[in-house]
Amino acid sequence: MPRTRSADMFPKLVSAAAETFIAQGFQRTQMQDVADALGVAKGTVYGYVENKDALLGAALRFADGVEPLPEVADLPVRAPAEGELAAMVAERLRGEVEQLRLVEALSKRRRGPLAVELSEIITNLYDTLSRHRVSIKLVDRCAPELPELADVWFGQGRSGLVVVLTEYLQRRKALRLPGPAPLVARTILETCVLWAVHLHWDPARHEPQDTAAVPSTLAGLLTRGLLPEGSST
Repeated sequence: MPRTRSADMFPKLVSAAAETFIAQGFQRTQMQDVADALGVAKGTVYGYVENKDALLGAALRFADGVEPLPEVADLPVRAPAEGELAAMVAERLRGEVEQLRLVEALSKRRRGPLAVELSEIITNLYDTLSRHRVSIKLVDRCAPELPELADVWFGQGRSGLVVVLTEYLQRRKALRLPGPAPLVARTILETCVLWAVHLHWDPARHEPQDTAAVPSTLAGLLTRGLLPEGSST
């Protein structure tokens, strides 16, 4: 008998899968764990995804609401072919990086105050990371167990952004760097990632954060630390 599928169940499945993979990693997570989190039978999960690889792919694609959910008629989500997950993550990375204010600033001559440009770069970086919060946390948690994802994430992803940030810092000669440019770049990136992504899963976070104030606070803090004292360039 064919399984009956509900349009309301798939987003719940995606959310439960994402949280389970983040908590346990890829290898330890079983389909039964996600079924238990949803309070359904394991067979119900298989009505929406073919296997655990497909479940991870669905979480990566849909948990942040970046892509529209599939139609019920298109379920179950098929298992990805070899290399397909890595290719999907790489393509999304390329698309987002190309639209960063940072990349735009590198491709043009500076116009206007450096403080404004740098503040916009940091705020935009935070907003981009925040918009992809769940998929970033998922890849960061599962990539060490999945070599194809590790190559993309720790190479093209995190290291690639550090390279671009480093180039920007080196080009803007008016900036006062407190250390080597790659170290400063890594510090900027990791500070934004901490607040945009990781703190949302921090078990020590007892009270809601005023998240609306975070990007401007980070931009103000990091910008003032890099501009020459008394400078408004």
